[in-house]
Amino acid sequence: MERKFILVVGAGRSSSSLISYLLAQAATYNWTVTVGDVSLEAAQRRVGKSPYGKAVQFNMDDHERSRNLIEASDVVISMMPAHLHPRVAEICLAEKRHLLTASYVSDEMKAFDSQAKANDLLFLNECGLDPGFDHMSAMLLIDRIKSKGGMLTSFESFTGGLIAPETDPENPWRYKFTWNPRNIVIAGQGTAKFLQEGNFEFIPYQQLFLRTTPVSVPGFGEYEGYANRDSLKYLETYGLKGIRTMLRGTLRNKGFCKTWNVLVQLGCCEDTYQMEGVANMTHAGFMDSFLDGRSSASSPEEKVMNLFNLSKGDDVMTKLRWSSLFSDEKIGLLTGTPAQILEHILNKRWNLAPGDKDFIVMWHRFVYEIGNTSKEIQAHLTVVGEDEVNTAMAKTVGLPLAISAKLLLEGKIKTRGVVIPVQRDIYIPVLEELSEHGITLIDREID
Repeated sequence: MERKFILVVGAGRSSSSLISYLLAQAATYNWTVTVGDVSLEAAQRRVGKSPYGKAVQFNMDDHERSRNLIEASDVVISMMPAHLHPRVAEICLAEKRHLLTASYVSDEMKAFDSQAKANDLLFLNECGLDPGFDHMSAMLLIDRIKSKGGMLTSFESFTGGLIAPETDPENPWRYKFTWNPRNIVIAGQGTAKFLQEGNFEFIPYQQLFLRTTPVSVPGFGEYEGYANRDSLKYLETYGLKGIRTMLRGTLRNKGFCKTWNVLVQLGCCEDTYQMEGVANMTHAGFMDSFLDGRSSASSPEEKVMNLFNLSKGDDVMTKLRWSSLFSDEKIGLLTGTPAQILEHILNKRWNLAPGDKDFIVMWHRFVYEIGNTSKEIQAHLTVVGEDEVNTAMAKTVGLPLAISAKLLLEGKIKTRGVVIPVQRDIYIPVLEELSEHGITLIDREID
């Protein structure tokens, strides 16, 4: 069997399951797995003592070294920040190497489509959890409904990375950082677009966390979802032109959005300017900088209560206090945007601690018609992490990528160009193997 070379670039918190899977399969499939990261130490931690892995330093600013590492590989899996994917793609195109990512397809990435096809290359994107598993599981059920002669009238889908019930029971948010903290703090900025009962809906960021959808998952409780980016671009991708409702969103525990909205309205999530005086600023001082200095209230906490008409015992105030947002602790940064400073403050309480377990929840609802009869299917997925390293997020993001890489190297994926995993030659075998790992969507007909 000819030896194949896989390059994984990015060894952050979501890469653990991906790399573990590849190293575990390397002997069977005769692979060498190279893991590259700006931090050589981070790459070495992921490779461990595996004889089939190699850790290297990888920095996109070192163009010659990046090109040499990509040239020496058969397939590249990028777990780096999304804005770096197009730079990786340029080199992959020049060196005729396949590329897989878990990130949304950007306009820059989309522009590589015709060249990738001309060079017989697969540039597979959105192949993680959300986006990724949501696409694949949705297409499985959409195809099933259509095969029965059903016509879809509504599709809603929400996914959230939360914390397991036994983790940090005193945490009123029921939330910690299981994904890139920066992406979480600035998530939702821009305008959410979707279809609701035949009407195009547009929600600006300032209103996003006020307009939530209640979601009930059997056996797990009540949640709330907010609209996620641009749902409209998936109408054609999913083959749902003519549908009346199309909404994709993010899932959180009840009460999260109301509290997060306070931070949004204050301006704490802004990422467009640098704040002054950060070096000497406390957490409370950070909050106070967004509040009216002429207020008669004596503290930032009282100012927030007055501004948003909240009582001291309100759940919103409980969450803000628990996150130490009104404490006299120094921030610990020299400078930063509001979003960067908020991320730094929250990370002190929201970082996964040893023994913590995260919790993934995904929920789909399909409404369709057969003849004159309206039917509904609800489906859900739940996954609990093992610990703070082997997280449910890492598992559900990394395994779809790893399995896709294996299928590609085996010659079982024939699709080429810049794509997402909605083709049957990708999503059917990926979902089948994910099921072997306990990642399975449970669906039921609703009367």
